[in-house]
Parts: sequence; structure tokens; C-alpha cells
Amino acid sequence: MLHMQNLRKVFRTSLVETHALRDLTLTVNAGEFVAVTGPSGSGKTTFLNIAGLLEEHTDGVYKLDDIDVKNLNDDARSRLRNEKIGFIFQSFNLIADLDLFDNVDVPLRYRGFPKAERKRRIESSLARVGLGSRLHHYPAELSGGQQQRVAIARALAGEPKLLLADEPTGNLDTVMARGVLELLEEINSQGTTIIMVTHDLELARRARRHVHIVDGQVVDLAEADFAPIRGVDKPRAVA
Repeated sequence: MLHMQNLRKVFRTSLVETHALRDLTLTVNAGEFVAVTGPSGSGKTTFLNIAGLLEEHTDGVYKLDDIDVKNLNDDARSRLRNEKIGFIFQSFNLIADLDLFDNVDVPLRYRGFPKAERKRRIESSLARVGLGSRLHHYPAELSGGQQQRVAIARALAGEPKLLLADEPTGNLDTVMARGVLELLEEINSQGTTIIMVTHDLELARRARRHVHIVDGQVVDLAEADFAPIRGVDKPRAVA
């Protein structure tokens, strides 16, 4: 599904060179639910942006469904992203002036689906997250957990193979967070591959697999569990 080998990302200015990822190696197989943790500034967001084809890597190999993305032009990257990847963010990014139906409809219109197909996908995805009876409610009429469910429905409407979640429970209380995670677990059980970045170790432990990023590298979790976060001198890459 997703394979990164010796991936590097360097941000350069006229005075400073910052290494966000350093020879990061990671393989995520189809159907996995992987939680990614790490301290602030460790490279988690850069990793997720590259995985989602929102940023390009500097060196190394990134293959998504056996497609090497390095030499794809912007149009090809956009097509691949739209066909295979769904995104869930900490901030729900819902449009306040649109009801739930139209919020989910926005990316489908962008992809050019016909009206009947969009309607099928919208109704199916909102029903899947338990909001099928609230198609014409507005975001302000929902709780935070319900708004995140709408964001998940919007991602699912595109029928992605890979769902990338960046702190999806970060703005929710404990009860709502658990409800969202249970929904993600259900979606994963139906075959969607999920990569979730989180600071919540309780949630991370519920994923089927847990990887840790320190200083731009994936480290052995057994080591990371017992070493100080900033004290891991020689991270070991794992596939």
C-alpha cells in the first residue's frame, strides 16, 4: 500500500538547512491501522504531508500502491491523491454556511462526479457515521464529535483506499474522542487503511500497530518506550 525507503525532507533557506525527515523507512500494508506518535518537531506532520502527496520529498523512495510518486507532475499527483487518499484534520474544516449534505458534496463536485453518484455517496457516507438523518443540519447545530464525524464522512465519500488522520481527536473531550476512534476502528475493519498521527498514547495503543518518530526517523517502539524522548541517540529504522 505505502512504502517509504530512506526518505529525506530538507527545508532550505539562504541561511538555514533544516532536516525534517532523515532516512525514514516505513511500510504500511493494505488494511492496517497505524498510529504515529512522537514529540513536537519530530517530523510527524511532514511525514503525513508527504504520505498525502501534499509535499514532495527531497530524497529516497515513496511508493503508493506500487506507484513511485517522485517524478509525477502536479496533475498526476492530484489525480492519485483524489483517487486514493482521504484526509481528516484536527480542525474539522467544515463550511459553516453549508448543511452537512453540501459540506460532503464539495470535494465530490471538484472531482466531477455526476449528481446521482454524488447523492449516493453523500447519503451513504453520512449514514455510515451515524448522521444519515441530519443531512440538512448545519455544523453549528452539531456537537464537536458530530462535526468530526461529518469530516470523516466527507473523506469517506471519496471511497479512499488510504485515510490519513492528523490529530483527529485533538479538539474533542475524552468521551467524544473514544467515539471517533471506535468509528475509525470500524472503518478500518471494513478494509480501509488508516494512518493516524496522535499525541494521545491511550488512543495510539488501540491501533493495530504503533510507530514512533524521533528526529525525523522511525524508531523501535520498545526503545522509545523506555528512553527519554529527546535522548534516543541512534534510532533504528523499521519497515
